[in-house]
Amino acid sequence: MAPLRGSFSLTLCAMTSSPFHTLGASTVFTFFVVTVVTGLCSLPLSAKPSRAPSYKEDGKTRYTSTALSILQKFLPVPPRTVVLCEGVADGVDTDGYCIDVRKNEVRITGEGKGVVYGACSFLQRYLDMDYWGEGEYYIPEGEKKMLPEGKIIDNPSMSYRQSQSYMLRDTLYKWWYRLEEPSEEFVSSYWVHTCDRLLPASRYGKEHPEYYAYFGGKRHPGSASQWCMSNPEVLEIVCGRLDSLFKANPGLNMISVSQNDGSDTYCRCPECQKILDEEGAPSGPVIRFVNKVAQRFPDKTISTLAYLFTMQPPKVTKPRENVSIMLCDIDCRRQTSLKENPSGQNFMKALEGWSRISDNIFVWDYGINFDNYLSPFPNFSTLWDNMQIFKEHGVRMHFSQIASVRGGDFAELRTYLVSNLMWNADTPLRDLMGRFLERYYGKAAKPIYDYVKLMEGAAVGTDVDLFIYDSPVSYKGNILRPTLLTRYNRLFDEAESLVQDDPVRLARVRRSRLPLMYSSLELARTDPDMDREIVRFDLEKFRKAALEFKVEMLNERRNDPSEYCDLYLRRYLDDVRDNLAYGASVHYDILPGKKYLPLSVHSLTDGLFGGTTFVENWVGWEGIDADFTLDLGREVTVSEISTDFLRQLGAWILIPEKVQYFLSPDGKDFSEVMSVDIPEDRGSKVEFIPIGGKLSSPVEARYLRVYVTGTKVCPQWHYGVGNPCWFFIDEVIVR
Repeated sequence: MAPLRGSFSLTLCAMTSSPFHTLGASTVFTFFVVTVVTGLCSLPLSAKPSRAPSYKEDGKTRYTSTALSILQKFLPVPPRTVVLCEGVADGVDTDGYCIDVRKNEVRITGEGKGVVYGACSFLQRYLDMDYWGEGEYYIPEGEKKMLPEGKIIDNPSMSYRQSQSYMLRDTLYKWWYRLEEPSEEFVSSYWVHTCDRLLPASRYGKEHPEYYAYFGGKRHPGSASQWCMSNPEVLEIVCGRLDSLFKANPGLNMISVSQNDGSDTYCRCPECQKILDEEGAPSGPVIRFVNKVAQRFPDKTISTLAYLFTMQPPKVTKPRENVSIMLCDIDCRRQTSLKENPSGQNFMKALEGWSRISDNIFVWDYGINFDNYLSPFPNFSTLWDNMQIFKEHGVRMHFSQIASVRGGDFAELRTYLVSNLMWNADTPLRDLMGRFLERYYGKAAKPIYDYVKLMEGAAVGTDVDLFIYDSPVSYKGNILRPTLLTRYNRLFDEAESLVQDDPVRLARVRRSRLPLMYSSLELARTDPDMDREIVRFDLEKFRKAALEFKVEMLNERRNDPSEYCDLYLRRYLDDVRDNLAYGASVHYDILPGKKYLPLSVHSLTDGLFGGTTFVENWVGWEGIDADFTLDLGREVTVSEISTDFLRQLGAWILIPEKVQYFLSPDGKDFSEVMSVDIPEDRGSKVEFIPIGGKLSSPVEARYLRVYVTGTKVCPQWHYGVGNPCWFFIDEVIVR
């Protein structure tokens, strides 16, 4: 072995047909070897080749004058040489690489991106470097590095690896973790939910409703509708569109022909129903259609979804070899592995079924709370088990959708774990977590680890139902019960004290505490006896921390912390006990959904407003109107009435069409005092919308009747098109 640090140079051999990858290797390796390893300078970086600090000439990579002067200044001649070159060694697969350490040379080879991944791996394996997050890295100091001679070949467990993280805006981070994006594989980013892009309803819907799904006694043309998969004209139009897209995007050979989002919106026309009966699953018409497409393009890969109603495979038809099945486990709970919890059994049945008839499976796995990114989500212990399941069933491509936003629940650790497991599914989770915690949090690693394990233990011990659309309020009786919250905060206090003199790691600990702060606020608003001054103080503390750590959004609908805090002040910290309807009894002439009957006894008049997730304090009606009467307990003067509604389109919760208010002194003779017609609202953010206002003149009354005319059916632009929709109410205000 010979010392490496300070005694080597960088040589980039010609990489033939792949200039982007050449620039990627040049950018990664020049930055790390020249600037990070020496720690003496920095270079501007960009994902764009035109701004990389090198260029090609005569088949060789040349450096710009800036990069060349740095090389000459800090890397003495004659140097030991590190050679990067494109080429396939025996045993190296797609994206894999070979690192060959010789007496006077380190040779890193790989095909395309593989050589770049090899460069990053060399820095991690041999120089003991790590890259943790956006601009966050670890560089060992001091000692020279000794390289053991020998050859290492490393191939990925998954040929395509995709995740979701704010850190991916950092080009170097993306290369370091060997992550890919749909635009690198799929034509024009046609990678999921492509129905309306390939057959736009705005163009065909009015004149050709027969192109779209038939159910409920009629066709449903619209931007969120599914196709009639048995219609031959649809096949011809789609194939013509695909041909144009492939010709316009040479070099990309994969495209998605996949259903729009939404449940149970597939076609049941006589021809499609015949196929459904033969295949025993709604995926049958889809696979038959996609197979016909794939036959037209034998040198391309056609991807399609196995999602919601198409999750289970057909009984008769097998996908062609050039059809990729994108299988999604969206409905599964996350507290235990997919094999261990009941909700995962349906997915396991689907995975086993698809793997028997296809060798081309892409799994889309979900691992975070999309309604509340900053809610704790203790599922780390399931990651390794689930990755093993995917590997055992021959999964080739994988998207781990973990929505790691700034300030999200251990966003940096979560992305680190899934990225490494997608590359090598057999890496022990404990080793990965230990390395990350020790280096990222330093002396604070142990209390952070204790916090993670304590919450995971509580989740398993209480059999919490960890779902990807939920609220911290759902966990107030188990993983977020008061005794555990006290212990969690004690561990974070300890972690902060241990790195008090290390500002970088202290900031990381404080940022990781944000989900605990957010959850405490969510729990506080459900307590009718909360100390408003203490909660107000905690809210402002959270606001400042979210601003300091640049938290951009709290949920997938992009509601941001600032509007959350402003709304919290108005909605939860104003004392509404001056509401004349506070504590009023409610009689229902049209009952809400069965699930919400227990809540309906008090939720409309208890003074507690619900949150962005409808799991607590909301009362809902599906596909019908609402009609209920409040007994205010005594005759009062009424000047203003309003009702609080929730809009959450992703959960099929729409604003109603009309709300009418009637007043009566005796509960028998009612007079209409207000009628509000509501325009269609397509807003994507989760919002609370009060509907009502001031009366034209005050009225003496004891009884208030509220009649709500629901939208009832999801419109054509909504991905629940043709299916019943909901509306939710949580408080009636009378003044």
